Amino acid sequence: MTHMTHADGARILLSDDVRRLLSWNVAIQAMRHVFRDLGAGRTGQPSRTVMAMPGGDGLLALMPAWGRPLGRRRPIMAVKTISVFPNNRSRGLESHQGAVLLFDAESGKLRAVVDAAPLTAIRTAAVTAVATDLLADKGASNLALLGSGTQAYLHLAALREVRPIRRVRVWSPTPAHREALARQAIIVGIEGEPAEDARTAVEDADIIVTLTPSRVPILRGSWLKPGVHVNAVGASVPGFRELDTEVVRRAEVYVDWREAALSEADDIRVPIEEGVLAPSHVRADLPQLTVAAPPPHDPGTITLFKSVGLAVEDAYAALAVLDGAEREGRGLVAAFQTQRD
Repeated sequence: MTHMTHADGARILLSDDVRRLLSWNVAIQAMRHVFRDLGAGRTGQPSRTVMAMPGGDGLLALMPAWGRPLGRRRPIMAVKTISVFPNNRSRGLESHQGAVLLFDAESGKLRAVVDAAPLTAIRTAAVTAVATDLLADKGASNLALLGSGTQAYLHLAALREVRPIRRVRVWSPTPAHREALARQAIIVGIEGEPAEDARTAVEDADIIVTLTPSRVPILRGSWLKPGVHVNAVGASVPGFRELDTEVVRRAEVYVDWREAALSEADDIRVPIEEGVLAPSHVRADLPQLTVAAPPPHDPGTITLFKSVGLAVEDAYAALAVLDGAEREGRGLVAAFQTQRD
């Protein structure tokens, strides 16, 4: 550990730093700020670039963003470079690997290099918590998780921050994985049940979260009870899809950012391309919901939140981690080239 300050170099923050500093309270608050500032025009991003490896099972994404966070004097820039390999679990690795680079937007100086794997995982679940808090019934307590990977564990924890979760049913293709997550729920005081199939998992659910790298729908609209809130999280790039058209048709649809969802989310794009729905079927995105009052919850209305993940979310999460690291003196400060020779 060097004794340099952030003015002299960039702070390198690894997985343990991110997990310590990005608590649920900090992460959820940071995501609320993202959508507040995005709705007010204080932050933005171009479309991300996604490259698929020929003949492989992985993607490489480049996600830049900028922001003038409310209450801060200095603007920021950030870019996340991340690889996504859905089959990494068999290798003992997380599916997402990469880094977020955080820059001062007045001088261009690099301020931080942050491990993107835990940051992406935590901010993804925090965004779902924000959307659920806006759209789900206040008393929603029965949760269904379709998927049993890292995101499932994190969503269980994040959603407990905004709703009184008392029971969770878990389905995924691997029985041992869904049983392990159900046991973990019991350990933290929630009634946990592994389900034999997705339909059983979502029966009587108040909140459903889909968290799989599926290329074909795993959730069907005919299974949904009136008033349920669905968070579709796993299929975030073209070629992946978790919802059938009937889910989207039956629901009031909300997204994290309209432009990204209409161009990248096959859960939304496919029903539109089929001619079943119009783009206007997307009621609003989270910036609009944050600026305006969310709709009153109708006990008979199905709501759907489609998440694709945004670069501005990574930028604000990285800034929150850096703020905590500077307060606590965590991370390694490295001397990147900052002065003119």
